Amino acid sequence: MMNIGIITSSISRRAGGLFESVRASALGLHRLGHRVTVYGLEDEHSAADFAAWAPVSVVAFPRVGPAALGYSPGMSHAVRKSNHDLLHLHGLWTFPSIVCLRWGASSGRPVVISPRGMLDPWALRNSSRRKQIARLLFEDRNLRRAACLHALAAAEAQAMRQVGLRKPIAIMPNGVDIPVLKGDGPIHQWPGLDQRKVLLFLGRIHPKKGVQETIEAWAKLKVHSPLTAQKWRLVIAGWDDGGHLPALRHLVVRLSLEKDVEFHGPHYGAAKGRLLSQSSAFILASHSEGLPMGVLEACAHELPVFITRACNLPEAFDHRAAIEITPDPVELAACLGQFLASADISDYGRNGRRLVERSFSWEGVARKHADLYAWLLGDAERPQWVDLGVPESQSDECC
Repeated sequence: MMNIGIITSSISRRAGGLFESVRASALGLHRLGHRVTVYGLEDEHSAADFAAWAPVSVVAFPRVGPAALGYSPGMSHAVRKSNHDLLHLHGLWTFPSIVCLRWGASSGRPVVISPRGMLDPWALRNSSRRKQIARLLFEDRNLRRAACLHALAAAEAQAMRQVGLRKPIAIMPNGVDIPVLKGDGPIHQWPGLDQRKVLLFLGRIHPKKGVQETIEAWAKLKVHSPLTAQKWRLVIAGWDDGGHLPALRHLVVRLSLEKDVEFHGPHYGAAKGRLLSQSSAFILASHSEGLPMGVLEACAHELPVFITRACNLPEAFDHRAAIEITPDPVELAACLGQFLASADISDYGRNGRRLVERSFSWEGVARKHADLYAWLLGDAERPQWVDLGVPESQSDECC
């Protein structure tokens, strides 16, 4: 049995897909017989979401000072006193990185870091000055000292190499809970006054998710493919990460899309499952991702998904389980006009369901985490999906 510490900025729904994926992997490790403790920072939802982690031990600590930094002396003290065999950090740029850096240096024990897409080129350009400061103060040293990095997909691993990281990288995907579908498939019935099908966006409301471009594409779809547009509506569901929602609502009004685009706020748990089952297709025109949970959940609900290459699911395109799009509104509108009018679009949903059943179950993902930890602790052979990289002394590592 291993004693594993997991550190993340938020242990609540505020973390979006990170909440689902970190929680599911922690629960999977617990079911495998390991002792797991999760450390996070308090926010407005953490108290309500504690129960979702049971029976895993989870502790949330208050922040001190600017919320963006996430400074928490309580977290630092608790981790320093712990006797974990290994720490696994999810996310970058905040005080939990400093906690892991200090613990690794003082204990001499392994630290695994999951950047979760935060080293991708688009992500590095966003708020670049703040991240440059964080790199100089602590994050470069934190990444350089890690025993191993974790990439959700090969493209994320490549992005890590491109910024100069030469540490071993374990490529392990997110998993997904596979729902039991009623009857022969999804419900695909949306409550309302009309019978239009729903194209669903479900996730954080943030510029990198391509929501603005999706709305602009919908306006072009109405002009160039009016008969198709009349049979569909765009539903945007998610929480506003950074105050972007008012501008999107204004854009909908400016483009005269009030009857075509709906905002439904964040959905969690059973409510999210109902939302997915009542939709007919899913879209994520993202500029940058690690491996988005929303796409995997949509596939599990047998929805045809429209995604970009930045979603890091190339196997979905290979198995005809996803329709490739770009964030460019003109190209996106043309693609939607073609596929939303097609009767064969349901084939993509069935293929997506088969793909996640085969390759993205949480049981398999948790076993991969355990195998990685056992190797780092010297109790197992190196897993074949770990790229050893180049020893720092033989590299030109820059971060």
